Amino acid sequence: MAPRAQTAPPLRVSVELGVEGSLSTNFGPAAILSPDGRLLAFVASQGAEGRPLLHLRRLEQLDAAPLSGTEGARDPFFSPDGQWLGFFADGKLKKVSISGGAAVTLCDAADDRGGTWAEDGTIFFTPSVSAGLSRVSSAGGTPQTVTTPDPASQEFTHRWPQALPGGKGVLYMAGSTRGNFEEASLVVHALDGDTRKVLHRGGYHGRYLASGHLVFIHEGTLFAAPFDLDRLELTGQPVPVLAGVSANPDNAGAQFAFSQDGTLVYQRGEGISIVTPIQWMDREGKLQPLRAAPGTYNNIHFSFDGRRLALDNREGKNLDVWVYEWERDTLSRLTFDPGEDIYPVWTPDGGRIAFSSTRAEQATRNLYWHRADGTGEAERLTESKNPQYPTSWHPSGKFLAFQETNQQTSWDILILPLTGDEASGWKPGKPTVFLNGPFGELLPAFSPDGRWLAYQSNESGRNEVYARPFPGPGGKWQVSTAGGLWPTWSRNRRDLLYVIEDGRIMVAGYTVEGDSFHAEKPRLWSPGLVPVQGFGRTYDLHPDGERVAVLKASGDEAEAKRDRVDLIVNFFDELRRIAPAGRR
Repeated sequence: MAPRAQTAPPLRVSVELGVEGSLSTNFGPAAILSPDGRLLAFVASQGAEGRPLLHLRRLEQLDAAPLSGTEGARDPFFSPDGQWLGFFADGKLKKVSISGGAAVTLCDAADDRGGTWAEDGTIFFTPSVSAGLSRVSSAGGTPQTVTTPDPASQEFTHRWPQALPGGKGVLYMAGSTRGNFEEASLVVHALDGDTRKVLHRGGYHGRYLASGHLVFIHEGTLFAAPFDLDRLELTGQPVPVLAGVSANPDNAGAQFAFSQDGTLVYQRGEGISIVTPIQWMDREGKLQPLRAAPGTYNNIHFSFDGRRLALDNREGKNLDVWVYEWERDTLSRLTFDPGEDIYPVWTPDGGRIAFSSTRAEQATRNLYWHRADGTGEAERLTESKNPQYPTSWHPSGKFLAFQETNQQTSWDILILPLTGDEASGWKPGKPTVFLNGPFGELLPAFSPDGRWLAYQSNESGRNEVYARPFPGPGGKWQVSTAGGLWPTWSRNRRDLLYVIEDGRIMVAGYTVEGDSFHAEKPRLWSPGLVPVQGFGRTYDLHPDGERVAVLKASGDEAEAKRDRVDLIVNFFDELRRIAPAGRR
């Protein structure tokens, strides 16, 4: 009898980045390994004014070195020979040699969702949030469309591609317009016959490994299943292999990557559905309990009088809108439909709450509203094939600003007009476009006087906060100077708050002269950190202007600088033990 092959046990080590900075983990993996496993590449930013920058560190060395010309980088990936890094920055797909030198622009990519470098020199990538896959030569050129989301299957995005060995095909995730990406599909596109095959439903950020496995994320856990590369199919059931991997089902990004020799690099964390309490946070960053009982809360929004919080919360499999009366510590469920109800936004009078829902049969996310006291039934406000999310009511109560994903123009900002009143009834009108440029414009917020609309856009290559007159026309004014997310107006002073990528809250005072808007230099509003999870709203400013509600636990890991990653060596041997090859 032949002796049994010896396998080495997995070894986990925590590795410091070797640079004074924090990993940029809002999208795809911020830290990746070269194919031979000897080189760690990562994206890190340094301070509020520092843009994300690619760094390289040989694992046998202590320090990392920045790669000049990679400012604004995100979602890096290695070439098959490990000599180049592809990445995205400033609305472009770029590459840079690991030896340094100038970064080379390959083509446009307005708001990417991942890229991969094939053995034949082709780069497959997702150019924008609501697009299929494209391909371009690693020498640059005009991209060609490879896949198109299928409207009949409620698809609106193909993202986080991976080129399979031997030119077999491209693995990617197909996301539906219904729900988040926990229930997305992992699909392989065969290049020889231009056909597609669904491998698994119920997970995201799939990756094929040289061990002969397909791995993916579901509810913050890495799952693995044996995979036949020749037949392009799973040969066994998925099993959990590693819990607590930082991931975001809001955009299907995940913080893990593998080398060809079996080493895993990842960052510990949870998905967006992490169970947390709700805290008050003041200008000094001090926390006090607001709702001590933890829950899977998200998208919190104060009523205009500040006495209630609307939020979405998952109970079992149902994701619904709830109302929290914080002075009485009473949490009441508002919606009960089996569809997903999220993104609640109060009307100015506090009488109704608008939200995004998948409740209609086979419908995408459209806008609804419901009486805040729970009486009556939810009423539909819009009908569209595109996913829609409400974000702000005009103080008159006559206009609702919302964001919509579009396969041609990424995120757009639209305005829904309403006529009528409570006595005679309300009638929603036809939505009109406020902004639909080629970049992502989203998270619109009306000023307290209704004259201005703040929003975030990545037109400069990173998300910044801007303001425009409403209803227009007029120019735009940039408010943030070093990145900005979730613009939020103060109701008792002329301040506009926003969050930067590392989670700190910034504020810019502003003045208005006629039709001109002038923003002052931004300053720190609070040193306390806000969890940054895609475009899920994890904080809101109370109308008193002195404190925010924030989704976090006291002393939680959001306060820790993301300055290290975990490595697990010999991980492929562990996978073969946990998920051996089999036949269905």
